[in-house]
Amino acid sequence: MSAGRAVHRYASTLFDVTQKTGSTEAAARSLEQLATLISGHDELSRVLASPAIPANVKHDIVLGVIDAVGGVPGEVRRMVGMLAERDRLAELPDVVTAFGEQLMELRRVLRADIVTAVPLTDASRSALTEALGRASGKSVTLNATVDPAIIGGVIARVGSFVYDASLTRQLERMRETLTTAAQN
Repeated sequence: MSAGRAVHRYASTLFDVTQKTGSTEAAARSLEQLATLISGHDELSRVLASPAIPANVKHDIVLGVIDAVGGVPGEVRRMVGMLAERDRLAELPDVVTAFGEQLMELRRVLRADIVTAVPLTDASRSALTEALGRASGKSVTLNATVDPAIIGGVIARVGSFVYDASLTRQLERMRETLTTAAQN
């Protein structure tokens, strides 16, 4: 099984189980906190990523960390334990992301990545969020970044859909049109 499929299988299974037990929100928080804790601790990250450390030792270490933190739902503890047993702890951040995507889908929340040449004003951000929400029928959270290279306009990535209304892209289209017209 490919790593990507395994990640989605772990996340989906955990999501299904936590929905049945009503601990989906707690599981999401615990997963994020655990991944942040591990990635924020250099020595722990190195030990858990090292191929020289046996999987059973990694299992004991990560479960010890979970027990020390406390408050982690049993379903999360078991899933992380399975990752450790199979020496797949490196995939934990991807499992967290996949689980978060499923939770956003459940909440009917859509993430939109927006690139603009200048920072969005509050009014522009609000209008864009509202327009994307109407178009998608879901609540939208914006992740806005600034890239002066697009000169002006906006590039919106919503799911697999990309809307490129940047001035750079419009100039490219104009150049293509003029080049094609000049060749004919």
